Amino acid sequence: MTTDQNLMLYTKLAGFRLVVVANRFGCDSDSSRELHDRLAEGLEAAIAQIQTIMALEHSLLADKDEFATYQLEGAVEIFGSFTINMLDELEIDYETHEYRINGGGWINALTADCGGVDIAYPKLVGLTEAEFGPLAPIVGEITMETGIPVRAARIVQS
Repeated sequence: MTTDQNLMLYTKLAGFRLVVVANRFGCDSDSSRELHDRLAEGLEAAIAQIQTIMALEHSLLADKDEFATYQLEGAVEIFGSFTINMLDELEIDYETHEYRINGGGWINALTADCGGVDIAYPKLVGLTEAEFGPLAPIVGEITMETGIPVRAARIVQS
């Protein structure tokens, strides 16, 4: 991405963050406030990553530093896979039959008894539009305008 594109993305992300923070004042429940807070935090993280990319671009232009080139490539690659997770995150390692929730410790999904072996992974269930409340259109716009996916799902034990 060019510096102009990064500046435009920075501006969009900062604008969305302001909308989310302003929208939070109308929340009538703790869960709605938590969703707003998590989305604002995710937008702040995206803004910080864009700031890092722009600083590396500036460094590269000013110093012609070869190391900055590699740092910039890495930062752009990381940002390319950036996702805002508003609630729970689930990682599953199918080879070891383990999973972890929200970056915590790994949990074994295998259970064995005289009836046999059972593998039970939890599932992610996305929030409904009603659960999103007033954030639903904002989340859609963020993804459409910036290309950053926003996920909101909760863990359900099967």
